[in-house]
Amino acid sequence: MKKLIVLLIVIAITIYAGSPYYSAYQLKKAYDAKDGATIAAAIDYEQVRPSMQKQLTEQFAVTMTKYPLVAVLGGEPLKEAANGFIIQAVAGAITPQNIEKVINTQGQANTATKELAAAWAIASNQVDLKNLIQNLIIHRGDVNAVVKNQMQQIMEKQADELEKQAVQGTHSDKPKLSYCGINCFTISGQVKGYPLVIEMEREGLIDWKIIDIILP
Repeated sequence: MKKLIVLLIVIAITIYAGSPYYSAYQLKKAYDAKDGATIAAAIDYEQVRPSMQKQLTEQFAVTMTKYPLVAVLGGEPLKEAANGFIIQAVAGAITPQNIEKVINTQGQANTATKELAAAWAIASNQVDLKNLIQNLIIHRGDVNAVVKNQMQQIMEKQADELEKQAVQGTHSDKPKLSYCGINCFTISGQVKGYPLVIEMEREGLIDWKIIDIILP
């Protein structure tokens, strides 16, 4: 009887400890099968969206400190316009419907993904700042007109990049899986050539939800 109890305890611990690895396997299996619904259902959008918005707006703030002339010319309106676009882009892209579409098409660019890619490019210092300064002068400081023009240019550029990555980008053969706490688990790897870290949180005893996506 004691041996049976010990065996049951060992099995329970194994299932409890191994559950995130199984969840990671299920996510990989769903991605390979282009099963967007399964992956979309595994995301906690109320945690992922604000985290991604925070990552991008903070990175944009760091980028702006490197270009004081742009900051002076654009001022607070430029910051508000860029941050507004970033927040809107994340809100539009990180939805169950769009995640399902992206997985089903294996990364094919649509309006939401183009905007998110543009937001990432803006935050990570991929804006044509020389052109931005010239436009601010030409448009006599009309930040909204300048930002709108820049967004369109970046979206077109990023759309081309996304399409190339969807075809040519590679995945990690063996993503790194590791606990970051008793109820915290991370998956680190490369998806279509983009390095990503996915953080999951335990929900109940053996279920897990994606609560954060750390952008490159």
